[in-house]
Amino acid sequence: MPEGHSVHRIARQFEHNFAGRRVAASSPQGRFVEGAALLDGRTLERVFAVGKQMFADFGDDVWLRVHLGIYGAWDFAGEISVDPTIASANGRMGQTNQHGTDMALTVLDEAGENSLASIGAPRRARVRMSEQTKGDTDVEWDRFPPEPVGAVRLRLLTEHTVADLRGPTACEIRDGRQVQQVIDKLGPDPAHDDSAEAEERFVQTVRKKQTPIGLLLMDQSVVSGIGNVYRAELLYRARLDPHTPGRDVPEELVRELWRDWVRLLRIGIETGQMMTMDGLTGEDYAKAMANRADRHWVYKREGLPCRVCGTNIVLEEMGNRKLYWCPGCQL
Repeated sequence: MPEGHSVHRIARQFEHNFAGRRVAASSPQGRFVEGAALLDGRTLERVFAVGKQMFADFGDDVWLRVHLGIYGAWDFAGEISVDPTIASANGRMGQTNQHGTDMALTVLDEAGENSLASIGAPRRARVRMSEQTKGDTDVEWDRFPPEPVGAVRLRLLTEHTVADLRGPTACEIRDGRQVQQVIDKLGPDPAHDDSAEAEERFVQTVRKKQTPIGLLLMDQSVVSGIGNVYRAELLYRARLDPHTPGRDVPEELVRELWRDWVRLLRIGIETGQMMTMDGLTGEDYAKAMANRADRHWVYKREGLPCRVCGTNIVLEEMGNRKLYWCPGCQL
């Protein structure tokens, strides 16, 4: 399932290439005909993400809510340009890692996470944005818009750019009140709200719970956007036993979890990749940008020695999801 950084990047892609433009909407698959008819001909006013959900405002209290779930994906085609705010932010992060922007812009992760290069400068391209598929940036097509490929639930089309939605868990029309109701049920998302109040809400919620912290971080009503990868990596970076009840985690450590999530989510949005190891430079940084196995502390490293203490990384099931952790560093 896409984690929070992916959905924020998709929202920014829409904001940069669709916002302020009149949009033609259709449902080639036929499963969203009425919803598409309500969107057709409207101007997309703004788009934003909260956690793993995207909300698009089409004016007159008409909103589109999309939750990609495990199998959903957006495919973009046509003249696709990178949001300059992402590019400049990525440049700053690249300098922090002793790399120029060009390095960050040209790496395409082999596991399917999209770097900025998979979105690209203005080009004739088709780009898939999801957590499960590779970013194919050079699909050939003879005319614009290209024919829909596969079961396209919703197609959004401007004069120069098209976005096709496939396989979402949720794709629905809502009004502003209903959108706010959905958001109110979600935990804080630092990319949507990084205020002191958001941090305090997270801290107080965690500190009231008997539930293990490894489950709380995956609870979207506690904190938005964290999935399997970020959960494992955040807990390792905090050297925190995943089984510790939330109320037993020291308050300062809960605050540090939030602040670390702020940092990691920002990096994920800027690079398109869940980079969770700090201080990588040179060849090590290039390898980590290209290969998931080289940028995580514990995720998918079961049976391998911990990078710090040498203890074998453990894989167990927690909340019907895979949990990776180090019994040496996290006990």
